[in-house]
Amino acid sequence: MKETVLKTIEQNDNVCLYSICFDGSKLSEYEKFLSEFKDNATYNRDFNIILLALSKIIDKGALERFFRIEGKMSDNVGALAIDSRSLRLYCLRISDQILILGNGGVKTTRTYEDDPKLLGYVTDLQSFDKALLEAQRRGKVRIEKNVITDIESATFSI
Repeated sequence: MKETVLKTIEQNDNVCLYSICFDGSKLSEYEKFLSEFKDNATYNRDFNIILLALSKIIDKGALERFFRIEGKMSDNVGALAIDSRSLRLYCLRISDQILILGNGGVKTTRTYEDDPKLLGYVTDLQSFDKALLEAQRRGKVRIEKNVITDIESATFSI
């Protein structure tokens, strides 16, 4: 079991970007992704494509066209940067106005399931997706336009 909270990364009228923090970590999964790849010359092009896609999302919202569907039909897991050749950032697209950024990495296998690290990132997001749905069902949090209400005080066990 991991204790999980959401951290707000960016919020405006169009969209709110959150990221997951595990077990009291100050750094979110998205921030870990940034620190791992920001100075990596090998994946600089892919990294910049992902950052450009995020800036478009901040301007326009988390529209479906910005994502490649990953995970299962029953969850909201997607990968950002359809144009990226090998770098993936996994996310939960809750709506056009709410996006939860996860972690990611270099995809060297045919599918993310074949890479234990990437599979772990996707599995964490799938587990969080279920926990968030359950919290909504119980009335612990609500999704209203571009925010998840009461999220600052919510902790999820996944």
